[in-house]
Parts: sequence; C-alpha cells; structure tokens
Amino acid sequence: MRGEPGEVVKPNGDLASKYSDIMGVNKSDIENGRLYAFIEQWMGTPYKFGGLDKDGIDCSGLAFLLEQQVYGITIPRMTSKQITVIKRKYEEDLKEGDLVFFDFDGKQFSHVGIYLQNGYVVHASSRRGVIIVKLRDPSLYKYFSRGGSVNDAIGQVGQ
Repeated sequence: MRGEPGEVVKPNGDLASKYSDIMGVNKSDIENGRLYAFIEQWMGTPYKFGGLDKDGIDCSGLAFLLEQQVYGITIPRMTSKQITVIKRKYEEDLKEGDLVFFDFDGKQFSHVGIYLQNGYVVHASSRRGVIIVKLRDPSLYKYFSRGGSVNDAIGQVGQ
C-alpha cells in the first residue's frame, strides 16, 4: 500500500472502478486508496476465530488491522473492547471507516464491521469470509446494534 497509515492516497483506476461498481457510487467517490487496497488484499479471506492473517481472520481482527494500517489508529483487538472506543452516531451520519456493531446469537456487540459508503459495510462473515454487504441487508440489519467513529481519545499512532 502506498503512503503512510492515516494518509489518504488516491486509488488506482481499476480499484476505484471495482469498488464504485460494488457499492453503486461514482468512481470519484472512491478516494481512500489505502482503504480499498486493504480491502482488496483481504477480500475473500476465510473466517477464523482469533485469526489475524491470510489463513483466516475474525471480525474484530479485520477491524483492528484496518484501523491500524489504513488510519494509523490502534484500537483494542476484541469486539467487546472496540465498542468502548467509539463515539456513537446515528446510522445516517456514519462515515467511511466508522465501526458498526451487531448482536449475534443474542450477545450484545458480538460482531463488528467497518462502514464504507452508500450503506455498505466490509466485515469478516463467519460463513463467507471477508465480504462487502449492504448494512440494510435483511439477514444482517436485524442484528445491527450501534455504529460510530473511533474515539480520538485513544490517540493516533506515531503522532
């Protein structure tokens, strides 16, 4: 990935085209090349509880690595702790890079994804691995619990 964590680098044209098509946005709306290069790298990686590499990754591991490598922010590794470092937002106010939490299996904040744009989220699905889906997809949205931006109070890495 080009640039430093936290730096917004324009994506290459093919990457911008691919993700603008997936999310139904203009190619010019795909501005954070580091974010989409990161997603491209991890797309399709199988789900593995506790995983943190290409052999398998879990939802909180994906969020942990994405926030660190794309935004230069270190968040806790566990979903239950990640919820404590967000500033809560209304769904319509979510921005690219915000975390979104779900209550699966009756457990509060048991799953996390990263908000992209136009209502899309990237997450590590236990069945399908790392994928991009619509937040309002009925199979997912019924579990949607909370979303928000990573709290600045946890500090920037390297600053």
